[in-house]
Amino acid sequence: MKRMKNDPDMLEEYDFTGAVRGKYAKRYAEGSNVVVIDPDVAEYFPDHDSVNDALRSLTAIIKRQRRAEPPG
Repeated sequence: MKRMKNDPDMLEEYDFTGAVRGKYAKRYAEGSNVVVIDPDVAEYFPDHDSVNDALRSLTAIIKRQRRAEPPG
């Protein structure tokens, strides 16, 4: 495979015809909140919805406990 002279990471076979530079730059700059879950935990959650549901349940418990704590 031949590499391009001006960029050794680029192969000559790459075709960027019709590409738009920076198409997703704004979205990327806004940030991401990807969280990696360890495999032993992930096996209990088939998809992102089940993870979100579990975390929402947990936050509800935390909120109740905070309200029940005596001040001070």
